Amino acid sequence: MASRRITPPWDFLHEASNPSLESFELSRLNHAANLRKEIVALLEQWIEESAEALVASWVREDRKLPPQPDQMLDILPRTELPFSPPESIAAGANGAPAGAAEQRTFPAA
Repeated sequence: MASRRITPPWDFLHEASNPSLESFELSRLNHAANLRKEIVALLEQWIEESAEALVASWVREDRKLPPQPDQMLDILPRTELPFSPPESIAAGANGAPAGAAEQRTFPAA
């Protein structure tokens, strides 16, 4: 990794007016903030790429293992979600699913 020696512009800093120093300070802080945003974006991308590589590695290793009979149960499709309420609780009084609108008949006028 390349290292960069930072040498502040001493002559400018000693001779500059207060408004010029404030402007210089703000420009350096702005540049530092922009670098920080770039670093955060790169870190997020690095984490995503590493995670995807680990998942691919896990899948490759999993494929090398002989299939286990109890593992096949984990990949069968489920008819209901594990957090959904049981049918007896979800069904209304008339046996219709909870939240279903009741049909009412009105006498003809």
